[in-house]
Amino acid sequence: MKEIANEEKLFGYMGKILRVDLSEQRVWREELDREVLRAYVGGVALGAKYLLEEIPPGVDWSFPENRLIFMAGPLSGTRVSGSGTFCVLSKGAMTNLAASTQANGFFGAFLRFCGYDGLVIQGRAARPTYLLIHEDGVDFRDATALRGYGTMKTQAVIKEELGLGRKGSVYAIGPAGENLVRYAGLVGDGGHVAAHNGVGAVMGSKNLKALVALHGGFRPHIYDPHLLEKKAKELLKDAKEFAGGRFYTLGTNIIFVAALQGGWLPIRNLTTNVLEGYEKLLPEYTRTRFEIKPRPCWACSLAHVKHVRVTEGPYAGLEGEEPEYECVAAWGPLTGNFDPGAVVMLSNVTDDLGLDVNESGWTMAWVLECFEKGLLTKKDTDGLAMAWGDVEVISKMLNKIAHREGFGNLLAEGVKRASESIGGQASRMAVYTHKGNTPRGHDHRGRWSELLDYCVSDTGTLMATFGPVRPETLGDPPVKDQFSTEEVPQASARVSGWHQFEDCLGVCRFCIKHPPLTVDCVQAVTGWEIDLEEALTVGRRAINQLRIFDYRHGLKIEDERPSHRYGSTPVDGPVCGKGIMPVFDELIHKFYKHMGWDPQTGLPLPETLRDLDLDHLIAYLDG
Repeated sequence: MKEIANEEKLFGYMGKILRVDLSEQRVWREELDREVLRAYVGGVALGAKYLLEEIPPGVDWSFPENRLIFMAGPLSGTRVSGSGTFCVLSKGAMTNLAASTQANGFFGAFLRFCGYDGLVIQGRAARPTYLLIHEDGVDFRDATALRGYGTMKTQAVIKEELGLGRKGSVYAIGPAGENLVRYAGLVGDGGHVAAHNGVGAVMGSKNLKALVALHGGFRPHIYDPHLLEKKAKELLKDAKEFAGGRFYTLGTNIIFVAALQGGWLPIRNLTTNVLEGYEKLLPEYTRTRFEIKPRPCWACSLAHVKHVRVTEGPYAGLEGEEPEYECVAAWGPLTGNFDPGAVVMLSNVTDDLGLDVNESGWTMAWVLECFEKGLLTKKDTDGLAMAWGDVEVISKMLNKIAHREGFGNLLAEGVKRASESIGGQASRMAVYTHKGNTPRGHDHRGRWSELLDYCVSDTGTLMATFGPVRPETLGDPPVKDQFSTEEVPQASARVSGWHQFEDCLGVCRFCIKHPPLTVDCVQAVTGWEIDLEEALTVGRRAINQLRIFDYRHGLKIEDERPSHRYGSTPVDGPVCGKGIMPVFDELIHKFYKHMGWDPQTGLPLPETLRDLDLDHLIAYLDG
């Protein structure tokens, strides 16, 4: 094990960013300034700084000048459980605005073990290429033979070619990324996915097939290793006890029943909030009937990621990564399927093609409803009879999307653009925000804080929330009414910054459910005297940087709204009659005000930027 040599120890960091220009096959390193690290920490906040400074207005998501940024954080590769996480930023394909998304696994840790806190890629390779990252820099490898391969085969071929075993982390795009499907993602270390806002399409536009990070010998200096060990154990214990220990034993799909009972389970393209016959989709069923084996990420003792082998039904014998809740939601109730083996099958197909499961699910649900109501016919869908729960026909259409074949070429643009192209009644049935992104696997009509968050977010996915707003985790009073026009915007603004701070650290959110203990770990690693309020400030720096980036790149205030169906009033179920649109303008304007933004424009006020030590961004406001 080697430590990065510094004249004065830089605790918690490698102190270097690796830069790659694909067009010129040029590689160089940049030193990271201590003050910059303290102000932005890592991950999304540091990546947002590069995004704002290096991508001028007028650069489209598919241009070579766009950046593809991979950032680790101060906890990456440490004793903190799940610290293989990394953050990907770019100008995204779904919104043509900022993208920020995360994936777990090993890549974040291994990038640090090669001696780097981040990787910034620009340009476009002359031929299909993959990058091999090691302690001495980067090798450019020819990936022509890998073109057309799915993400799983790509990982396997590269690992065999390099003889890596578990000594390397591979992330790749599939056919969807190669064909610039707007909701393509990166898949690696098995079935770990970074997909929001089409970062895989950006990677495909750069002719970049894969990234490989070797398990190098470098390690960061730790300020107080004994304190870190103590706090990391406490943090892990807290994570294992979260939700009464059910998350630890049953995984993310424990929320299925709570979502149904709370009115936020997405069912048949949001046409109903009532569901029966779903019991086989629950983890209590699948984890006792299917063969399950742990497949943990770097240093993770929570080990919620599992390998699954289907043991019954038409897909018996099929193996893959156990579907997370969002996969179950997309390929279960959203599309009318009740076979858990089919959920595994469709999740495997989605990952191997390199598609975002959320956008894929909403797109398929829209197609299924349109077909049911006669707004689309077999003539439109290349002869495929689209029917609720017909998983084989869904699989065929997903392949068409990934290869942009026939009707799949239109669907590859995402549900917003596809529905607008069809027009008429079909356009009113699609679920999206007017910026172009779709929700995660929830019916946010039953959780207004998340619907608001999706509309105002500057990342292409959730920004402030991660489930319901829980200000009590930060020491504030809990929200009593999730449909209050006073509580929802105020609490959402109050917690804004915390989850962005988590995304600065390089660790899985499921492993850091306790904010004070999380901050303690950052203190132990870096030696900083940091508290919750400073952590929130760092997260809000990320939010406000991305906000200004999006406005410079064409964000229109009128687009921060849900589509007709997304903002519709539930007609049955637990939240029947709870319609957000009559009060939406009130909610969003109050949120802007609580965030320190102009209620009329949504732009950060100069005093807000000064309070965040972002004075240098005030000049952008006039532009």
